[in-house]
Amino acid sequence: MTVQQIEKQVLKLDANTRAKLASKLLSSLDELTEVENEKLWAEEAMRRHNELLSGKAKSRSSELVFKNARTRLK
Repeated sequence: MTVQQIEKQVLKLDANTRAKLASKLLSSLDELTEVENEKLWAEEAMRRHNELLSGKAKSRSSELVFKNARTRLK
């Protein structure tokens, strides 16, 4: 079963069950070794970099990001 297939099935679950599953999945990340964590972050950085290069994502200045965050926190 692929990750996409699992995701599709999990999203059919009720909210309470999804929340419990999410909690378990997040807790399992605390058990990763430093090497595993570094690998995951490197993969995420590459994914984001590729999205920027392909035009799927757009960059924003840190000034704009913080301005939007401050507005939302008010």
